[in-house]
Amino acid sequence: MRILVIEDDEEAAAYLARNLRGAGHSVDHALDGDAGLKMASAGNYDAYVIDRMLPKLDGVSLLARRREENDETPALFLSALGEVDDRVAGLKAGGDDYLVKPYAFPELLARVEALGRRRGPANVTTRFGVGDLELDIISRTVRRGGKKIDLQPREFRLLEYLMRHAEQVVTRTMLLENVWEYHFDPQTNVIDVHISRLRSKIDKEFDKPLLQTIRGAGYTISDAD
Repeated sequence: MRILVIEDDEEAAAYLARNLRGAGHSVDHALDGDAGLKMASAGNYDAYVIDRMLPKLDGVSLLARRREENDETPALFLSALGEVDDRVAGLKAGGDDYLVKPYAFPELLARVEALGRRRGPANVTTRFGVGDLELDIISRTVRRGGKKIDLQPREFRLLEYLMRHAEQVVTRTMLLENVWEYHFDPQTNVIDVHISRLRSKIDKEFDKPLLQTIRGAGYTISDAD
């Protein structure tokens, strides 16, 4: 499943994302309601995990806006607010489930996966393509123009994240949080090194470069001229 976690507590979000990925799921993370709303609007997710108390835009209002746009993605609310009225407010806003903090991760995982099954498997994407570049999550293979490209695990994860956000600008912060699971800037050139290695493998022997650096903004993978 592809899951969007919207949680402003960086430590809690890192714990949740790490364990969801360990269970075989793909996870994106937003730190506030505004960012979460933008990512939910632009992405194609199988489930949302939303903290109720978020800066800039609270979780209930965020989900209510998505429901107004006919977004039917299943949503699980996380909250320290456990009174009946709080749970009812979350469910009335369009939430499918509600879990009170602190929670046990196995229970959260079971609830999220149940939401995914309820929606059905049709929305699960395991193959991505940009131009003649193809990535298959199940077989862990990458091909361009039919030629197999061997990637190291981190390179594969980096490419997967970029291809999930094809035609969008991906910032260094997004890569640090979602590919390296850093919630701080390590002040190293780790991203530059991996981008360079990835570019040499997917672009160097081909006529049209797909991986682009957007100066001052980040990176994008695109087939646009």
